[in-house]
Amino acid sequence: MREGPTWRIPVGILGLLAGLALYALAVMWGSQWISQFPVALQAPIYLVLGVAWLLPLRRFLIWMETGRWG
Repeated sequence: MREGPTWRIPVGILGLLAGLALYALAVMWGSQWISQFPVALQAPIYLVLGVAWLLPLRRFLIWMETGRWG
């Protein structure tokens, strides 16, 4: 059993915040092109982009807790 928090948790949180900030900046940068589409097409694009960052999150959180990627 684990004694206490490891270095992976604070490093993982900082990495998660940095990665999410970079992802948000990338979406903001891409929004100049997305805004040229009709609103009916913008909505699903932003919906997919709003959920896409969650895909790698499960494995990352497992790594933060256990040190293994799966």
